[in-house]
Amino acid sequence: MNSNKIIDVKNLIKRFGELKAVDDISFSVEKGEIFAFLGPNGAGKSTTIKILTTLLNSTSGDIKINGYDPMVQPDLVRRTFGIVFQDTSLDDELTAWENMEFHGVLYDVPKKIRRERIEQLLTFVELWDRKNSLVKEFSGGMKRRLEIARGLLHHPKIIFLDEPTLGLDPQTRNHMWEYLKDLNKKEGTTIFFTTHYMEEADRIADKIAIIDHGKIIASGTSSELKEKTKTSSLEDAFLSLTGNVIREESSTSVDQMRMNRKMWKR
Repeated sequence: MNSNKIIDVKNLIKRFGELKAVDDISFSVEKGEIFAFLGPNGAGKSTTIKILTTLLNSTSGDIKINGYDPMVQPDLVRRTFGIVFQDTSLDDELTAWENMEFHGVLYDVPKKIRRERIEQLLTFVELWDRKNSLVKEFSGGMKRRLEIARGLLHHPKIIFLDEPTLGLDPQTRNHMWEYLKDLNKKEGTTIFFTTHYMEEADRIADKIAIIDHGKIIASGTSSELKEKTKTSSLEDAFLSLTGNVIREESSTSVDQMRMNRKMWKR
């Protein structure tokens, strides 16, 4: 593996019965890069991220995360990354501090370092003054910021974010990305995020992979994708490459439900 590649995926396939959710995709992410998977719901984005983060096994293919194989060395891979899911995974009955503390203990972060890091991160996401508040009292945006802080507690080299701004208002979305870009700049953390928001991928990502129906259609910088398709916007580039405007959630909810059902029957 190229020493600069922190994520390296070759010929990844994931089947759920007859459904091929991820269809022979290959891509790599450089250390310190902000990388976006852009595509509609049901395109294979979440399935891929679950495989990369050891939550699902692949059907076939070769994956290296910071040099480790998720299938063979899952524990080493898990210590490499933090993750923020589409749906909150916080404990609503605990305080912000307790959620952070529990995560730190789980990852064996030494007590002194853990306490310093919790204060640093809760300050970073502007939640230090709410450290003793129960999470069930938090707004959606506050919960997302807390999840980001929690995911960063053990100093991961990569943070995975699966549709991290879904359901957030534009102001909260912008605020969240300011934190993450600042983190990327200050700590060199590699950021891998999935999104179906064109402007988010266009504005935030260093590199974009367009995925649809389980296949990577094209990848490159926003400028490269526009140049390749002779278009002036990422939306037009997406349309040119896929033949479709990006599908909204509602139009693929049946596909998503079918996929989820197959996943839980594995």
